[in-house]
Amino acid sequence: MERGALSGHLPVMYAQVLDGLDVRGSGTYLDGTFGRGGHARGVLERLGPGGRLLLMDKDPEAIAVAMREFAQDARVAVFRGSFAELSNWDETAAGLDGVLFDLGVSSPQLDVAERGFSFGKDGPLDMRMDPDSGESAAQWLARADDREIADVLWTYGEERMSRKIARAIVARRDAQPLERTAQLADLIASVVPRGDQKIHPATRSFQAIRIFINRELVDLETGLDAALARLKPGGRLAVISFHSLEDRIVKQFIARHSKAPPANRRMPVEVAFTPVLRAIGGAQKATDEETSANPRARSAVLRVAEKLGIGNEEGESASDGVSDTAQPATGRGDRRNAMAPGEPALQRPRLSRTRFPAGAVELHAEVRA
Repeated sequence: MERGALSGHLPVMYAQVLDGLDVRGSGTYLDGTFGRGGHARGVLERLGPGGRLLLMDKDPEAIAVAMREFAQDARVAVFRGSFAELSNWDETAAGLDGVLFDLGVSSPQLDVAERGFSFGKDGPLDMRMDPDSGESAAQWLARADDREIADVLWTYGEERMSRKIARAIVARRDAQPLERTAQLADLIASVVPRGDQKIHPATRSFQAIRIFINRELVDLETGLDAALARLKPGGRLAVISFHSLEDRIVKQFIARHSKAPPANRRMPVEVAFTPVLRAIGGAQKATDEETSANPRARSAVLRVAEKLGIGNEEGESASDGVSDTAQPATGRGDRRNAMAPGEPALQRPRLSRTRFPAGAVELHAEVRA
């Protein structure tokens, strides 16, 4: 078993993440997506007696693992909730030396059919990371009209057949409720021509519905702002993303806080800008060695940034590290989410130029350890 792995699940880009966080023995670090604790164990191994490790996850099963594995360690505190709520946790108020977000679905969530994330394993059509909060995918599909469904499939899944799929879903549910993942996957496969695609026709739709149901992009934007506010000067932010929508949000967040906006001809007065982040390198990809051992890592992109002190001139060159092109790394090796996903306003991010392998749900998402 790889170092840092628990229960046989491999943490993605393990060495790069720990290098990026630059763990200090007396520091305080937050893992906002505990999963099964792969990265958390690596951080804990590097902490000294005075260090702190704060663990968060929306999934009650992940929290149960965190309590079982780490609760006896006085350096560890555990909080059930989304990383979007990290500023509500008193443990973060004193400041953080590092924050990790490992986005997407964890391996156990996808591998267990009863969680309803996988079109390859028949189970209840749920898809909630926190099964005690908000609507399930089946409940939303039972009430949404075809326009709303099509918008979700297009916005979050880049599904070109979104309207056709949405109409088929509405027609089918009038005759028989969609309550199982296999029902939805088979329905989509019946209306989407497979052609030369190497992925299942339902891949993009399942990804889109999961992102919408769990408010993943909304939470990501909120969580990034909260992390920046809690980071101490010199603290590191590390985010692993798995598709272009996530990565674009992270890339633009780092750029927005590290370089001045472009000049506006209509504003003759130059607006002062003080950078608060410095990108640490560019986008990193898993090494060939890792993807050979763990194909689920092939879509992962890691971005790291460091919070600057006020007036730190290093930030002037920070934009050099905000790259569209991901490269392999070469360095060293109980509060519930109150934001129910009933009818959140759709985000409409422009598509990133950073392209990811299309097997978004089945092939890349099983990665958080």
